[in-house]
Amino acid sequence: MNKQIFIKPVQVARFALILAALLVLGGCTRGMSDLRSWVAQEKAKKGASIPPLPVIKTFETFKYDDQGLRDPFSPSTAELDSNVAANNGPRPDANRAKQPLELFSLDSLKMVGTVGSGASMEVLVKDPGGVIHRVHVNEYMGQNYGHITAISEDHIDLVELVSNGNGGWMERPASIALDAK
Repeated sequence: MNKQIFIKPVQVARFALILAALLVLGGCTRGMSDLRSWVAQEKAKKGASIPPLPVIKTFETFKYDDQGLRDPFSPSTAELDSNVAANNGPRPDANRAKQPLELFSLDSLKMVGTVGSGASMEVLVKDPGGVIHRVHVNEYMGQNYGHITAISEDHIDLVELVSNGNGGWMERPASIALDAK
């Protein structure tokens, strides 16, 4: 009787996997002598020389009072004179309560219309939140202490107080035109 032996594909796959694992592990058993010799050669090499640290120069102290010269770190007489002049210029009124439109920058406010005519004319101004305010002459708007000087049907004239960079203030004209939308 002839019996045939059948090998299942699963058994072939297992056998191939075991054989591959044995071959891989067999490659790891080779010695490490070549690695040790390379490390020894690298350790024996001489490294590049490190340049010396730079010499720190010491500076002599200098007193301006002894030489009759002006100290460059103290304010000059011209700066003191400009501070006196800055104190004589225009200033924002610190005692005045801020008005609602002074919370917004001038470029974010929009003139949307007018109510009335002549000296009793009021302007309608829309803030960034969409709220419409009635504004009159001598009121304030904008973050730079903008004082409304004149109102017309198509624009509002203001005078802002801005810092001049020397501790003082200067006046700057500004206007808001009627929004054409």
